[in-house]
Amino acid sequence: MPSAISAHSLEKTYGSGEGEVRALRGVSLEVASGEVVALVGPSGSGKSTLLTSLGLLALPDTGTIRIGGELVVDAGVARGDLAAIRRSRLGFVFQRSNLVPFLTAVENVALALTINDVDARDAKDRAHALLASLGLGDRSSAYPEELSGGQAQRVAIARALAMDPPVLLADEPTAALDGPRSRDVMMLFRRIAHERGAAVVVVTHDHRVLDAFDGVHEMDDGILSERRSGAAHA
Repeated sequence: MPSAISAHSLEKTYGSGEGEVRALRGVSLEVASGEVVALVGPSGSGKSTLLTSLGLLALPDTGTIRIGGELVVDAGVARGDLAAIRRSRLGFVFQRSNLVPFLTAVENVALALTINDVDARDAKDRAHALLASLGLGDRSSAYPEELSGGQAQRVAIARALAMDPPVLLADEPTAALDGPRSRDVMMLFRRIAHERGAAVVVVTHDHRVLDAFDGVHEMDDGILSERRSGAAHA
């Protein structure tokens, strides 16, 4: 059974000459369906570069990326319509929720469906169901300014899950949250992976929540270390 997402020998360099920075140095990673893993390491180690490469937002210079066994990047070159792949097979969660301020929670989630040609009524029904599954059924009519930080981030997660993507990528999703709310969000990612069968990759600096992950990968100077158990580093 192929990995939900896999990368092999990724290289990425920024700048040239004395200003050259090798952000990725032969990085390889495989994440299976139903698995939630963390990427940790100091600032500038290459974690976010790896995540944007996996998310097809900024391609590596060399290397291959496969999603569900399908080759989508080869030798750093796109294979197929990357925008369509991102919309249908990848979900993204960032540091800030980035919700549309003049739309309610349910409208923010439904928007992710309607732009993918889902019927408006069906989109709203699915959005309501998603919010309810994440414990926000009673906040579906609230506007972003009426939500707590943790609630807003859960709406953002619901939006990322709208198309039921097989891969969910999150970049410091709890950076603006306190300890208990950070743990709530990380445990939610764990539940999403295990219940929905999604592969979840989370960049985080918060070592207090690493027990929520099936595995932890450390990056340092563009190099990804061997895999370690998340529970062992709680």
